[in-house]
Amino acid sequence: MYQSIIELYQLTMATIRARKRTDGSISYTAQIRLIRDGQQVYQESQTFARKQAAQAWTKKRETELNQPGAIERAHRKVNTVKDMIDRYLVELERARPLGKTKRGTLLMISQTYLGKLLDHEINSQHLVEFALWRMSPAGGTVKPQTAGNDLAHLGAVLSIAKPAWGYEVDPHAMADELDKLLSHFQSIQAYRPTSLNMLEVAAFAIFSTRRQEAITRIRWADLDEANSRILVRDMKNPGQNWQRRPVPLASRGVGLLPCR
Repeated sequence: MYQSIIELYQLTMATIRARKRTDGSISYTAQIRLIRDGQQVYQESQTFARKQAAQAWTKKRETELNQPGAIERAHRKVNTVKDMIDRYLVELERARPLGKTKRGTLLMISQTYLGKLLDHEINSQHLVEFALWRMSPAGGTVKPQTAGNDLAHLGAVLSIAKPAWGYEVDPHAMADELDKLLSHFQSIQAYRPTSLNMLEVAAFAIFSTRRQEAITRIRWADLDEANSRILVRDMKNPGQNWQRRPVPLASRGVGLLPCR
C-alpha cells in the first residue's frame, strides 16, 4: 500500500535519557522529534520517575502523532480546563451575576488536578474519577450530591466551551455518564418493578435543579401547579440559615411528577 508523497518522508524519533537528581534519585526524560522531508517539524518532552512510564508515554505519543492532523493539533494553543473556567467566569458575569456557590465551586475545580487537563483530554472517565476523588479523603470527603453539584457546575462550562469559544471539548463527555446512569436505573427498575423509580427521580432532579434532600421532602401540598412552583423545605443557602422558599419549576419538571 502506497503512502501519499506528503507523508512518505515522515519519521518519528524518540529518545529516553536518565538523569540523576540532587537527592540521588533517577528521572527519565522522554523526547519525541518528528522529522518531515528532512526538517524537524515538531518536538516535545516529558519527565517521569520510572523508565517504564517514559517508554509507555513515547509509544502512546508516537501513535497519536502519526494520525492525520496530529501536528496541526499539537501546534494549536494549549487550553486547559482552568482556562475555560476563567473565561466562563469573566464572560458569563458580564451578562448576569453568578451565584456565590457556583463561582466558588468552579474556582475550586480550576485549582485541582482537573484544572490542569487540556480541553481535548476531558472525557466521561475523567469526570467520574474526579467525582470519586472529591468523595475521598484527598478530595475533601464530600457527599455524593456535592460531587454531583460540582459536575453540574462544570457541565455548564463544558456545554458552551466549544460552540462559544472553539475549545476542543467532547460534547458527549457529560452525556455519556448520564446515559450510563439512566441505563443502570432502567435495569434496576426492570429487575425490581416495586423499587423506587430512580428514572423519574433523576429526571426530576435535572429539570428541578434541586438537591436530593429537597426532592425527598416535597409534599403534594408544596406543589403550586398553576404557577409552576414548588415549596422547598430547608433549602440550603450558603452563609444563611436553612430556608423555606417557593422556587420555579420547569414545565418538564411538572410533567415528570407521578400521578397522585
